[in-house]
Amino acid sequence: MVNNAENSRPNLLDFTLEEMESFISGLGKEKFRARQIMKWLHQKNASSFEEMTSLARDFREKLAGVARVNLPEIVKIQTSKDGTKKALLRLEDSLFIESVLIPGKNHWTICISTQVGCAMGCKFCLTARRGFKRNLAPAEIVGQLIVLKKETPEGPDIKNIVLMGMGEPLANYANTLKAIKILTSDYGAAFSNRKVTVSTCGLVPEIISLGKDICINLAVSLNAADDPTRGKLMPINRKYPLAKLLEACRKYPMPGRRLLTFEYILMDGVNSSVKDAEKLAVLLKNQRCKINLIVFNEFPGAGFKAPSPQVVHAFQQTLIKKHFTTILRASRGADICAACGQLSGADN
Repeated sequence: MVNNAENSRPNLLDFTLEEMESFISGLGKEKFRARQIMKWLHQKNASSFEEMTSLARDFREKLAGVARVNLPEIVKIQTSKDGTKKALLRLEDSLFIESVLIPGKNHWTICISTQVGCAMGCKFCLTARRGFKRNLAPAEIVGQLIVLKKETPEGPDIKNIVLMGMGEPLANYANTLKAIKILTSDYGAAFSNRKVTVSTCGLVPEIISLGKDICINLAVSLNAADDPTRGKLMPINRKYPLAKLLEACRKYPMPGRRLLTFEYILMDGVNSSVKDAEKLAVLLKNQRCKINLIVFNEFPGAGFKAPSPQVVHAFQQTLIKKHFTTILRASRGADICAACGQLSGADN
């Protein structure tokens, strides 16, 4: 249950450095205190003012009276046979989200949610079937990283962030952008923008805005090479068909040798034939990109099946022969419903 008096105080995890400086100045303190607080919150993973020992005790007590630090609460963590870990997190209003820790070579990647549920309605996604509850605040987005860094043994080794969990990040644009700025700030989580990726189903105006507002990796969920097929799988395609989407993608600024990523979920008998691969190659001609292939992760009542390994191999080889960098992404955590498209935030 949310305590209204408690909830009325600002959560300092919502603040950028500039907002923190303004807040601290309003309390009659020097601006450099804001940098100290940001580092305590995002680099030392402090969850209370008492932990911020570089601040005077009377200042800590004052802060506790006018502000708060509230993190999502870990309810349970499940571990997959492949080492992937899925965390069920409870928010202040008792809604649930999920975050995933994915093992890599000498590092971990955290997959972060940006909404409770999702309104995009993609037919292959379990999150969409749960419906949309609300957007996450910046504090709830960055809070997933903080609490898992602090409370799990893998936390200190998290080196990459992907905003690919529950929800469509660009449908929660302002809060997602603010969270990314905190995550990449020298006084926030201090992640390089090369280590942060936003995934979208294809909200064209927001893709254009993101390219102007911040330099970040972009992954676009494509899943079909023609409008009729994509429109059946992804309702957003009816509003922003492939021509508009790809025009926005071509204009998206990817610095240096970095490539925009297209994600393509392979579904048997739907979009996984050699003919489909050939159409995809034509569609993406002259687009600087790499293609991540993801074999459909089945779940009860999904209505889709994963294609055979032979079909997947033929699809990949068709694209490779057309000179596309094409990576078959290993599905992680499917046995605990932690793989792509399987997150639901269910508290059971």
